Amino acid sequence: MSGLAYESLGREGADGTPVLYVLHGFLGSGRNWASFARRLVDLRTDWRVVLVDLRLHGDSQDVYGPHTVGAAVDDLVDLVAMVSPGVPTAVLGHSFGGKVALMATSRLSPPPIQTWVIDSTPATGGEGGAADRMLSRLEASPGSFADREAAVTWISRGGFDEATARWMATNLERRDEGWAWRLDAGGLRELLTDFAATDLWSAVESPPSDASVHFVRATRGSILAVEDAERIRDLASRGQPVSLHEIEGGHWLHTDNPAALLEMIADRLPRLPNPG
Repeated sequence: MSGLAYESLGREGADGTPVLYVLHGFLGSGRNWASFARRLVDLRTDWRVVLVDLRLHGDSQDVYGPHTVGAAVDDLVDLVAMVSPGVPTAVLGHSFGGKVALMATSRLSPPPIQTWVIDSTPATGGEGGAADRMLSRLEASPGSFADREAAVTWISRGGFDEATARWMATNLERRDEGWAWRLDAGGLRELLTDFAATDLWSAVESPPSDASVHFVRATRGSILAVEDAERIRDLASRGQPVSLHEIEGGHWLHTDNPAALLEMIADRLPRLPNPG
């Protein structure tokens, strides 16, 4: 049984309704996508959405190492087998979750009928920068804070804007000595290191039959390099079941330009025969 925490939105019941599994980015949680998911199931009542807390994120803290992209995929495989056995699935992943989704395309059985990779990369590297700086700030944190505001101030002093600092503060929990991070910094470092070392071009160049992979690239600050975007376009031009879309906005497209992303996904999710 999977140790992952999750939330299900949309139609319930063992009626064969297809399920879209949504995987968040590094240091996030499933609830980061809750507003987007609620709007999606309102538009596409023929689908359910399951918001997943990936290992060492959100409420999925009680998991064993080693902490790798592959281990995160193993968790997802177990979750799918528990939540929607025998039901058509699709997978959407943002940033770190995008690489998990891409690897899962080849590991889930049967494979997802559609995979969405939201501003992520199949290449090595790509998750340094802000993610690495935030994790370094977390690793340097004091053992506890007097209150949430003290933690927000600590993060802000590391060079992050207030909105980002407040988002990070959602990872605090109350303890006897004050407020502390509920995150395993060492395990998260393993995850981030493995993300940077994992090459998934083979999953793009040879996806399972009947699967389709959609990359969505932000027009500003994307972690999908220009040359990698061109490589994806070239594969598409040669008939591979992969496509590249661009949406105006920054890396956090689901909050930066949710309407455009919602329209794109709602329009392209397959319309399957009614299971009833």
